[in-house]
Amino acid sequence: VQLQASGGGLVQTGDSLRLSCAASGRSLSSYGVGWFRQAPGKEREFVSAITQSGGATRYSVSAKGRFTISRENAKNTVTLQMNSLMPEDTAVYYCAARELPFTATRPEDYDYWGQGTLVTVSS
Repeated sequence: VQLQASGGGLVQTGDSLRLSCAASGRSLSSYGVGWFRQAPGKEREFVSAITQSGGATRYSVSAKGRFTISRENAKNTVTLQMNSLMPEDTAVYYCAARELPFTATRPEDYDYWGQGTLVTVSS
């Protein structure tokens, strides 16, 4: 499966962005999907994840209450709605897919990665 992340951009503190992860090659419904981010000089960190059916989700502490992950298997996409953005959310955001069930928070638990989309939040 090939993944394509999109929706990044330059916004101000308090604004919202909606990131999308689109799949091609195989149905995304076969995969759990996670969002990760990497800021300059920092390690890649977990943001959110959703199971194949969408029945279970997981968020990082920083994302919980502000971000919402969802999926539309019919459209082969997973979306990350990000609200109340802060400058510390600035990073390149990546979506990733895994074949095993259950959500996962480690990059090494994911099998496929898309290219990143840059989110910049100005103060």
